[in-house]
Amino acid sequence: MNHGIHPEYRPVVFRDRSGEFAFLTRSTLSSSRTVEWTDGHSYPVIDVETSSASHPVYTGKARILDTAGRIEQYRRRYGQS
Repeated sequence: MNHGIHPEYRPVVFRDRSGEFAFLTRSTLSSSRTVEWTDGHSYPVIDVETSSASHPVYTGKARILDTAGRIEQYRRRYGQS
């Protein structure tokens, strides 16, 4: 591996604002904003729109689509029986 050509790999906090969920991991992303973590250290924070705490599939609040109705609508529209 060549030195000096790769981005810095460091601890970063990813925070889901809608789910009030955050986790500390390592990443090459950077941010000018920081947050103090539970260990007392300050880390860069990246705000994300969706995480496992707010995504409908993971929270069990997913909508069930009416696939039978959509198939019937397709068949009526395009004349297939």
